[in-house]
Amino acid sequence: MKELENNFVKFWFENGILFSKFQKDTVLNLDRIKQAIEMREKISGKQKQYWLYDITNIKTVPKEVRDYAERHGQDYLYCIAALVNSHTTKFIFNSYLKLNKPDFPVLFFTDKEKATEWLMEIKAKNEINSIEE
Repeated sequence: MKELENNFVKFWFENGILFSKFQKDTVLNLDRIKQAIEMREKISGKQKQYWLYDITNIKTVPKEVRDYAERHGQDYLYCIAALVNSHTTKFIFNSYLKLNKPDFPVLFFTDKEKATEWLMEIKAKNEINSIEE
């Protein structure tokens, strides 16, 4: 499966990296985040992925949605590069991550190319380490 989409989010692969992008002005609710998590797990074949999570088009994310995603949306991931649309948002999220460290690398970016490069570097390091073991 190369691509999966519904009326608010699209998932696809490029160079071994999982990408997703929300449609313009998406308001996330509990039903939508559940659908997005199911879609990500389906396209990934329940295998760990390096994920570029483009959230630049998300309009709002209520607390219950953030909490649900934190509890149920972190399976099958090596790392996440999240793409946001402002340096202020990037700073706030990356500062939050310093206080609340996830179980795998997560970093926020405003530049898609830099986010992709970061994911590719981690992927390459992990592949080298798995060969050496």
